[in-house]
Amino acid sequence: MNFDPRYSNRSFTSVGTRPIRPDGVDKVTGRARYGADFNMAGQLVGRVLRSPHPHATIRKIDTSKAEKLAGVKAVITAADLPDLTDGDAAMYDILDNCMARKKALYDGHAVAAVAAVDARTARQALKLIEVDYEVLPHVTDVDEAMKHTAPLLNDAIFTEGLEEKPVKPSNVTKRTQFGHGDIHEGFGQADFVVERSFKTEQTHQGYIEPHACVASVSSDGTADLWVCTQGHFVYRQHCAQLLGMEASKLRVTSSEIGGGFGGKTHVWAEPVALALSRKAGRPVKLVMTRDEVFRASGPTSATSIDVKIGARKDGTITAAEATLRYSCGPYAGMWAEIGAMTAFAC
Repeated sequence: MNFDPRYSNRSFTSVGTRPIRPDGVDKVTGRARYGADFNMAGQLVGRVLRSPHPHATIRKIDTSKAEKLAGVKAVITAADLPDLTDGDAAMYDILDNCMARKKALYDGHAVAAVAAVDARTARQALKLIEVDYEVLPHVTDVDEAMKHTAPLLNDAIFTEGLEEKPVKPSNVTKRTQFGHGDIHEGFGQADFVVERSFKTEQTHQGYIEPHACVASVSSDGTADLWVCTQGHFVYRQHCAQLLGMEASKLRVTSSEIGGGFGGKTHVWAEPVALALSRKAGRPVKLVMTRDEVFRASGPTSATSIDVKIGARKDGTITAAEATLRYSCGPYAGMWAEIGAMTAFAC
């Protein structure tokens, strides 16, 4: 490439300078307010009871003892949330992920939540909630989960993308296939063919700041949500839809964010905090612990990948083929196309 003199000996307004970060002063002086820094008069402390089992039917939840504990202002389960069973499947999954309705589908799945006058009382209340589980077999490896003998997570899932419509439910949500050219001809032209298999485990983003929010629902049905988020409009739409509210009545204010990397584009604790506030009639602050962040908010998917590449002696790639299997956890939603685009970006 020939040298282009247009950009030599030229001053730029931004490139090559040291601009002052518009948010830098607030952050280094401690004035910046993150999700857990918001407080309201009379607010309650929210805490969530989570399943210790990776796969279990919820037979019964008895919250009566927790409700009688002094200082407890609200206790909720999935019974206090809208039943979206016959509605939009994606919204049902999001709400079920926030609060398990029929089954606990992973270790850390929320099954109940409380709002109390202080953290100690909230923790005591969680210990008083009695959950009757029927523990079921579970599987964590994506290849094992795809087998016909694997324990079934959701009997409403039928694999999409097959030539023949399946008649039995499966753990495989969708099969996608795309490409171009004649793959067999390409491998026939290769001097060398290399085949490898790889596995990657689930990896959490590990952002410094945990999920945190303060929710306040007024008696007239309007609500405010202060939250650390990467998408406040998405949070408003999802929370309103999940709780049967009008989006125009929910105001979402985003705080500074202490890291997200895509992990704070999805609601986890926010609908729970809003539901607690609505039932208690007071603001509720809910901050996940680090343990809860790792157990109950979404990491990247584990994968099992088979790759086959053919090339000539001069290094020219004549054909490439990959099979990518993604472990999405208990819910559909992984865009396998993104992984395929990355694999063949060259």
